[in-house]
Amino acid sequence: MNRVVAVIRQPFVLDLRALALLRVALAAVVVVDLAIRATDLEAHYSNMGVLPLHVLYEHNWNPYEFSFHTSSGLWQVQAVLFLLAAAAAVAMLLGYRTRLVTIISWVLLVSVQNRNPLIGQGGDDLLRMLLFWGIFLPWGRVYSLDSRRQPPPTSLTTCSAATVAYIVQLALLYWCTALLKSGAEWTQTGTALYYALSLDQMLLPVGRLLYPYPELMRGLTFATYYTELLLPFALFIPWRVAWWRGLFIGVLVLFHLGISLTLFVGLFFLINWASLPGLLPPAAMDWLEQKLVPHAQRLGTRFGQWRTGWRWKAPTWRSPVRVHLAAHIEHAPQSVTLLRAVRNTVVGVLLVYICWWNFDTVTSKRWAMPERMQWLGYLFRIDQHWGMFAPAVFKDDGWYILEGTTAAGRKIDLNRGGAPLTYAKPASVVSLFPNDRWRKYSENYLFVSNAFMRPYYCNYLMRIWGENPKHPRLKQLEVIYMKEVSLPNYKTTKPSREVLCGCAP
Repeated sequence: MNRVVAVIRQPFVLDLRALALLRVALAAVVVVDLAIRATDLEAHYSNMGVLPLHVLYEHNWNPYEFSFHTSSGLWQVQAVLFLLAAAAAVAMLLGYRTRLVTIISWVLLVSVQNRNPLIGQGGDDLLRMLLFWGIFLPWGRVYSLDSRRQPPPTSLTTCSAATVAYIVQLALLYWCTALLKSGAEWTQTGTALYYALSLDQMLLPVGRLLYPYPELMRGLTFATYYTELLLPFALFIPWRVAWWRGLFIGVLVLFHLGISLTLFVGLFFLINWASLPGLLPPAAMDWLEQKLVPHAQRLGTRFGQWRTGWRWKAPTWRSPVRVHLAAHIEHAPQSVTLLRAVRNTVVGVLLVYICWWNFDTVTSKRWAMPERMQWLGYLFRIDQHWGMFAPAVFKDDGWYILEGTTAAGRKIDLNRGGAPLTYAKPASVVSLFPNDRWRKYSENYLFVSNAFMRPYYCNYLMRIWGENPKHPRLKQLEVIYMKEVSLPNYKTTKPSREVLCGCAP
């Protein structure tokens, strides 16, 4: 029985050094995310922007959610919260008070995501969940400032309910993404990538190079679908674990590199990359440690006391894969053992809940989670939906024109800096968006169910235009969408002019 248990648990044994790299990678992504979001403090998070608090509460609020960012409609208050979140992320990166700052980072990430759900994307769900599981992972045990105050670990490997949750979460991401792709273009005709690269709002230069080759795109479509569907099984094979993890990491690094070069997806690919270091096997970490730690120690000497924070001496053990949990339990105080048991139980229950939540999205309503049980998911934001380009790829495409009429009667396009109005398609539609948050907002802006958004965006645009004394005064502004539907065989419908909203001073 012990041998059977040992074999079953092998896929869930993680290296403490790999978990430390996971912590560093996620903290770095959080900082980058905050930096990008901070460029739109007023637009996306204040009452002077596109989603004032009263509109959020009326149309996009769940009573079980929380957000410190809704405490004020002033952008200055948002700036303070952003600085606090950045400080917590930097502390997490350095491994200072690791568990505490991980909780703070997760809380503030949930808070900012709840403040404006109209700019969220699938990568945000993954980042939120990785930080959530990180609360329970020992990712501050090595390569951290905290490790200076602790004796070296007797084993470099760990296995717990949290490591199981981390691996299962990665598998759920790709499994559900594939299972939700039920459209014929994914499973039969293989035209999903053709339609995805037909979306000018997302198309990048490398995608433009692939677009003329339909058979290549067809092959890549099926490769994408079956990669997402089959690759996660590699995480659960209990033999040659290091080899299978290496395959999983290598394929996904290339997979998301391809996505990042062809489609404008914001931080989605970086978040997925940052989710992978925790899977690195001990052999890989031994090699990285030999290459990187000496450089880190030399760098640490330039910062005085920081040197010992990054110094780590390997204990005397033979096999880095062997787990010595029995020794830990035998010598641990009874209260610590009880706390560990409670933590594992809580994580196990939450993992079952999350699996049910994901199962709910890919099965019939007969097995759906009852609404009376969904409050837990919304409260802790462990709700998730991985429907990227699912069940099918959007066929509706187009570009925005912000048609302003000056006091002198001249027509200009605010989307092109006040240039004379033209309805011709821009050479690069994707370049009209300052960042992926605005692209996602513009996507949600099109839906009839989100019609409440439209006047606030229109009035925001008119106000910020008028704040520049060099701009001509406007007497009217219309938000226009030039709709162009993608058809098979490189054909499109004739662009149609749709006025989504109009406003005046």
